[in-house]
Amino acid sequence: MIRPEAFRDAAGRAESVSVADLLELHGRASWPALLLVLALLSTLPIAGVGTVLSLPLFLVAARWPQGAPGAGARGRVALPPQVMAFRLGETWSRRCLGLLATLYERARLTLRRRWLSWRHPSTHAGWRLWIAAMALLILLPLPLGNLLPGISLVLLSLGWIYRDGVALLWSMLAGAAAMAYGVLSAHVLWAMAQAAWQWWAA
Repeated sequence: MIRPEAFRDAAGRAESVSVADLLELHGRASWPALLLVLALLSTLPIAGVGTVLSLPLFLVAARWPQGAPGAGARGRVALPPQVMAFRLGETWSRRCLGLLATLYERARLTLRRRWLSWRHPSTHAGWRLWIAAMALLILLPLPLGNLLPGISLVLLSLGWIYRDGVALLWSMLAGAAAMAYGVLSAHVLWAMAQAAWQWWAA
């Protein structure tokens, strides 16, 4: 089981961490842990982070959920080296590590094995499409557009790690809200573009 204490200790050292470092703290580089790290980083209010991390999210979607991609050592996960080397500054490293510790502390108390049919092999193709859809929303340049799909993927990861179908249900609800927000944002942007064109034409 993943130990929140490891993340608390790392946060206390206030060192800059990379994606590879975060995976190593999980003890083994499982695909759910990798998805959780990428999804959590994509929600950070850092310019361009969604664009950078959405592409490896598509790779995770294509491989989901085929066990452990590596033994937890640096550079052994099947992702581009640039992604594994993606590094946060000390301030964001502390915040990210603290958030991971809090997530695992809460998950250990609230999540448990239930609704296992949501993880049945027959659902795997659907979850691959779901991860890809959330990655696409993260890629789109919408204001705060990374937050809801990132939360959906975090919940999916936790549900998979703790074998909790309720968390997977919440993942779908958060993702549905993300899709609705994306459609609404696209409608608003289209209306603004039409208004700007009419003003220019006039």
